[in-house]
Amino acid sequence: MRRSVVRALIRPLVLAATTAFIPLVGAAEGRADSVVVGGFPIDVSQAPWTVALASRDRFGGMRAGQFCGGVAVAPTLVVTAAHCMTEEALGVPPSRVRDLKVIEGRTDLLSAEGEEIAVRQVQINPQYEALTNSGDFAFVTLAEPLPQSAVITMARAGDPVYTPGTEALVSGWGDTTGGGAYARRLHAARLHVLPDDECSRAYPGGIEGAYLPATMLCAGEVTGGPDSCQGDSGGPLVAAGRLIGLVSWGSGCGRPGTPGVYTRVSEIARALEPAARAAERPGTRA
Repeated sequence: MRRSVVRALIRPLVLAATTAFIPLVGAAEGRADSVVVGGFPIDVSQAPWTVALASRDRFGGMRAGQFCGGVAVAPTLVVTAAHCMTEEALGVPPSRVRDLKVIEGRTDLLSAEGEEIAVRQVQINPQYEALTNSGDFAFVTLAEPLPQSAVITMARAGDPVYTPGTEALVSGWGDTTGGGAYARRLHAARLHVLPDDECSRAYPGGIEGAYLPATMLCAGEVTGGPDSCQGDSGGPLVAAGRLIGLVSWGSGCGRPGTPGVYTRVSEIARALEPAARAAERPGTRA
């Protein structure tokens, strides 16, 4: 489930409004919204915090309008990748997507299980930098609350789950092969958190992109294999029951030497308190 169609230029991708994948930033192929490559099907009850962002109006009905993933961190608050909410990804500003919804509790995108909840407000991280993918997160406030059982705790700075070697689970509805085989059913893959110096060697800058450890985390296997991919952008990377990353970008899916890069959740947690307060106040979607 990695993030990009073409992994050559590091940039996150999302399903375009025309139902095609388009690169969003940079010259490298990003893997930002893919499904889990080398993974396995799961039921949403095994990862109830995993939600789908959808708009049938912008992305059609073949996959219930799903174009990115998201994670429930409070009953009325979902976090996702900032690049999923840009005008470049959606074709219009998020406030103009009339049927923007979060789908929760649904394993098969075309089933009737779970709920489709309208989005009340979108807040893109003001420090998000599209050219570097730094700060790649956005807050999505819901019009109705999710069950408390669907909410996951965010790992703060200093949490041992960020230690290299920690096993983590990524989940989403993205590309399962790296070749455009999008799943209707939720998939997951087991990965390991990798050392920052290894990620920096994989992405030293230039066409392959630059890994920034202050705002990013990378996970995968040195030899390639299980990975997030196109269509998984904004989805969760979870370790020991805590959210540690959001699918953000990478170069290809599941290839040796270029692990997936995730938004570091400790940076999101730092910004969460004011967003959580805003989520409890009535407002207009922006």
